[in-house]
Amino acid sequence: MSKYDVKICCIGAGYVGGPTMAVIAKMCPNVRVCVVDLNQKIIDGWNSPKLPIYEPGLREVVDCAVGRNLFFSTNIDVEIELADIIFISVNTPTKTQGIGSGRAANIKNCELAARNIAKVVTSGKIIVEKSTVPVRTADAVRRILACNEKGLKFQVLSNPEFLAEGTAVDDLENPSRVLIGGEQTPEGLAAIKSLVDVYTRFVPKERVITTNLWSSECSKLVANAFLAQRVSSINSISALCEATGANVSEISRAVGMDPRIGPKFLQASVGFGGSCFQKDILNLVYLCESFGLHECAEYWHQVIKMNDYQKRRFSEKMLQAMFNTVTGKKIALLGVAFKKDTGDVRETATVFIARDLLMERADIHVYDPEVAREDMFKEMDYSCGINMTNTPHLEKSITTDTCPYEACDGSHAIAILTEWDVFKTLDFNKIYKSMAKPAFVFDGRNIMDHEKLREIGFEVYAIGKPDPVKFPDSQIA
Repeated sequence: MSKYDVKICCIGAGYVGGPTMAVIAKMCPNVRVCVVDLNQKIIDGWNSPKLPIYEPGLREVVDCAVGRNLFFSTNIDVEIELADIIFISVNTPTKTQGIGSGRAANIKNCELAARNIAKVVTSGKIIVEKSTVPVRTADAVRRILACNEKGLKFQVLSNPEFLAEGTAVDDLENPSRVLIGGEQTPEGLAAIKSLVDVYTRFVPKERVITTNLWSSECSKLVANAFLAQRVSSINSISALCEATGANVSEISRAVGMDPRIGPKFLQASVGFGGSCFQKDILNLVYLCESFGLHECAEYWHQVIKMNDYQKRRFSEKMLQAMFNTVTGKKIALLGVAFKKDTGDVRETATVFIARDLLMERADIHVYDPEVAREDMFKEMDYSCGINMTNTPHLEKSITTDTCPYEACDGSHAIAILTEWDVFKTLDFNKIYKSMAKPAFVFDGRNIMDHEKLREIGFEVYAIGKPDPVKFPDSQIA
């Protein structure tokens, strides 16, 4: 008799699949969990002391279960045949060409996973859509599976993730909700119950929400759209604050104390990044366009436009403050990850700021405690279309330093682009002495003590904060 009650296979060992399955394995020792991927390097990373992704607490979670009931493998066909429940957690990037280019998600990897499942398995399975996908993707997966020539019956569920990088382990161990969508048929409801039974081993039952397939798929897009909308909303106000002498932090606090609004996601910044916000909004835009809801599409597209405007505005502020030229000037960019406590660089604001400075022929030096140079350049190519081939001077123009003091030494300006806690503890007296004068600090995350920096001698520019020269009567935070 098997020592496992349930066997789970997850196709895709990335930022969602790896941590999600590791937590399920830790919390459910009687559930066998195997994460599979075609990429041998990624699987080797999960089986090594250095995980392929950085996430606080994840190492401890993996160590707790690996070899007991958590496994990582490239033996995909064997594992999906062995499993009772198969999660599809593959990459679904925004299309870069063809119909829907720049908005629609490319679900090729989901389709390939479904076709392989139909080809390999010899018994019916529960298939769980974990990737962020357009509404009605589950229908496409179900139709592909139904075409199997073995007469097998499959149930397709939607179980979107709501984790945030940097706090993913806690989000998974103590989720605000778990959403499971499926067909409202006896077979579909039975499949939903099977997945509910896994989650309720460690999640209170009242936090598990069950819906139909389409509501579940749509909820994921809408949740991220609402969060991104708040960021773009406060960022739009930050521009108004800089023009009028108001302080965006004071406004955020006043507005956030209204219980109907709340304080979360009201911190002005250089702009949001990450794998989900932009992709999910663009999916939502394309979905609205597909159904002829053009006003709805334009409403949500404005969230992306505002985010792009905020990044562009930050670059322009740097150039304007530095006498309208940065040619040949050393500029230190502190932070590459799109947020602290992660090594993820997808859609990070840093690559867009670096692109703008690169076009102005600045000498760019970058420091991040977790991001590798290779990953930064991959993202520059993907998001900005800048690579070694079309930009021959790229390698020489961007230096990645191993120490923040090296990055700042001799620089004309420092831009804080990720809110890593370590940046707040740097010796800025030492940094100021090593810099060209006037020495500029551009705080894209509003994490620094701006008054203290000004006392040292820096010229400080912060998102949504009043310029003391332009507004001398404003209180500076």
